[in-house]
Amino acid sequence: MTSEGADIRGDVLESILSHVPLIHILPASHVSKSWNHAVFSSLRYFNRPKPWLFLRCQNSRPPYASSSSVAYDPRSNHWLRIHNKNPSLQYASAIRSSSNSTLLYMLSPSKFSFSFDPFHLTWHHVDPPLVWRTDPVVAMVGRHVIVAGGACDFEDDALSVEIYDLDARRWDACDAMPAILKDSAASAWLSVAASSKTLYIMEQVSGVTYSFDPTSRIWSGPLDLRHDENIFFSVIGIFGDKLVLVGLLGNSENVKHVKVWEVKGKSFEILEEIAIMPKELVEKLKGEDASLNSIKISSTGDFLYIYNPREPEELVMCEIGGEGICRWGSLKNPAVSDRSRVAEKMVLTCADVGLGDLGKAAESGKVRFSICE
Repeated sequence: MTSEGADIRGDVLESILSHVPLIHILPASHVSKSWNHAVFSSLRYFNRPKPWLFLRCQNSRPPYASSSSVAYDPRSNHWLRIHNKNPSLQYASAIRSSSNSTLLYMLSPSKFSFSFDPFHLTWHHVDPPLVWRTDPVVAMVGRHVIVAGGACDFEDDALSVEIYDLDARRWDACDAMPAILKDSAASAWLSVAASSKTLYIMEQVSGVTYSFDPTSRIWSGPLDLRHDENIFFSVIGIFGDKLVLVGLLGNSENVKHVKVWEVKGKSFEILEEIAIMPKELVEKLKGEDASLNSIKISSTGDFLYIYNPREPEELVMCEIGGEGICRWGSLKNPAVSDRSRVAEKMVLTCADVGLGDLGKAAESGKVRFSICE
């Protein structure tokens, strides 16, 4: 065969591989050197990996064991069932997430456990924070895990902040959260976003926002991110490397719009509208309920997933390309059932997943995958 024929065959193979789910491409990369080259060329030039959405359902009461996990791969447009086999994981409490990122944690009086890799293969187990908390803000900024607020009523300072340094392997106390947050210093009332350097927290109802630098241990604010008086509820997230605001406009009985803004400027004085949810997707977000009181989000890279915590059957996806082109879509949530609505708690995370991550998951023996029918 001529070199021209070999080149054509390579292009055809790369094109075919672009339609194969990522979990099935991994074995193909081990067939031969030429197939390995075709796999990585296909992922680079034809159909790149995209952030996965993970949904974990778990018992809401002891023993808290995870009952099922699924993930959505937007590259292949497939839901995957994740079969976890991690006997070493002890469920001391319910698994939680409060920062719209890959971070999951468990907190009990005797132990603080957290994991931040995409498939949560590795869990770190350390002593708990000094202040006992029931619903804190927990976020990872760089090599620091920040635990703020959410303290029990009998604690002296409901606004206390502690930082766990992953390198030094110790807890440090620092300045408390701003006093204005005293009545809302819990993850139930705050929206949280974490970049590689900064933690952002915002009251979901008022829009009052503060930032925290774990290196300098300094809080900055307050800032008002709501430049549109029609916003009645909002959340924040990290979209690529940008801070974004997602807001409900109108009122809970008549939601006129769901919009996404990029927050700009040193004092976040500029809000640039980058996306508006189509009307039909707003209706899907409401579900069977005519009203829409709140939303939650999970985001990584150029993908943003939005859902209604009261009606989680439908998830809305937003992808914004490099040229500002916005693609909206909706996903049926395969993790929702009559049982899960009553007896289970659902936790969402979003993470970049590549062949390396799938390889580690396969080698660990703790995870296997199957495509949801």
